[in-house]
Amino acid sequence: MKWMKRSAIGALIVTLAACSQSPTGRSQLTLFSEEQLNQMGAQSFAQYEQQLPVVGGQAGKYVQCVATAITSQLNSGGAWEVRVFQDESANAFALPGGYIGVNTGLLNVAKNQDQLAAVIGHEIAHVMADHANERVSQQAATQTGLSVLQSAAGLEGAGGQQLMGLLGAGAQYGILMPFSRKQEGEADVVGLNLMARAGFDPRESIDLWQNMSANSQGQPPVWMSTHPSHGQRIGGLQEQMDEALALYQQAKASGQTPNCQRPN
Repeated sequence: MKWMKRSAIGALIVTLAACSQSPTGRSQLTLFSEEQLNQMGAQSFAQYEQQLPVVGGQAGKYVQCVATAITSQLNSGGAWEVRVFQDESANAFALPGGYIGVNTGLLNVAKNQDQLAAVIGHEIAHVMADHANERVSQQAATQTGLSVLQSAAGLEGAGGQQLMGLLGAGAQYGILMPFSRKQEGEADVVGLNLMARAGFDPRESIDLWQNMSANSQGQPPVWMSTHPSHGQRIGGLQEQMDEALALYQQAKASGQTPNCQRPN
């Protein structure tokens, strides 16, 4: 009986130690270290690069310009790797460890630098809020032997594809694992403020979503989950807009005005 009590106490300690808080104060289960998540992110990004052609030129410079302006607002340090992939789906993602991917199809939907910033800011916000750790931890906690962690050693096969989906980069395999409604809401708030602090007009996030809705013909876009709906998301962004606009005006007053040239 004593060993059972010790085991129960040990499990409780592990559980408590694995709990963290999201930017909105929500409790999260995070079983993996930053180093482990960064390794998963690096391997997933490398796999993505193997699957899709990388685009350079003006498109690459444009996306890099927008991404650099946003990541410069972070305290994480170090440069983020940014790639544009030749794919017509309107998809983008950010991964732990500092990796950003944007598909060429998104550039047809995001009509200007501010709208592209809304997407990139949202995806980076998922990383800032530790949503990947939360999702991989939830999956690992329900699987015998932590098979998700084991699959991180190599991304070949269904296990690796599942891991990429959990991290947010599984679209090329058709593995869409939507973020939860709460996670999406957090990423909307954090991402909107992040793009505004970088000097991008947050009001363009509303236009972006209207473009997304028109482009998807009523279906949810690839780069986001179905929760919440387009209308609910736009409503949530509008509720946050006053704070974001104040940050945007501060950025403009300090001379922080990105000028990223969109390719023709």
